[in-house]
Amino acid sequence: MRKSRWALALLLLAGGCGVVGGGAQPPKNLDDACSIVSQRPNYLNAMRASERRWGIPVSVQMATIHQESKFDGDARTPLRFALGIIPMGRQSSAYGYSQALDGTWDEYVAGPGRRRAKRDNIDDATDFMGWYMHQSYERLGISKSDARNQYLAYHEGRTGFKKGSYNRKQWLLEVSDRVATRAANYDGQLRGCGRI
Repeated sequence: MRKSRWALALLLLAGGCGVVGGGAQPPKNLDDACSIVSQRPNYLNAMRASERRWGIPVSVQMATIHQESKFDGDARTPLRFALGIIPMGRQSSAYGYSQALDGTWDEYVAGPGRRRAKRDNIDDATDFMGWYMHQSYERLGISKSDARNQYLAYHEGRTGFKKGSYNRKQWLLEVSDRVATRAANYDGQLRGCGRI
């Protein structure tokens, strides 16, 4: 009897922590930028700070985060399985809001990032994204407001983008077009509700 009360108390505490935290769950209605920033004002603050520092528009950041993680700070790539049942690790080291890979994240942290930056922190993730896209602007000449090509360089890496590796991936070209459309939609929505 005593153990069951203890277990129930732990269960209620754990459940309560999820409700109180609130930030762990992605916002609802991911098609509406105004709804996203109303639910998570800290997201807009983080993206505005990244825009001020790196010049990447909020709408481009939002559309990329939507595509990469659906605003889930704990997002990871799917597991791979051998023989359909034996876990063999993840498809890649991509993690967090920005789905940054370990090596690229380490490069960011060693450069302009904070030493204790985390991929599941929206401030750090948006700053990383701004830094990466700013580098794509400087090295590849991709306009900071060009969501389609910024996304292609983000997904393929700058070397892959330079080689045109995306041209052999019809699915990726379609995804990048959707990112561009979403960025334009988010921009219009944010202007409509007076957030930018």
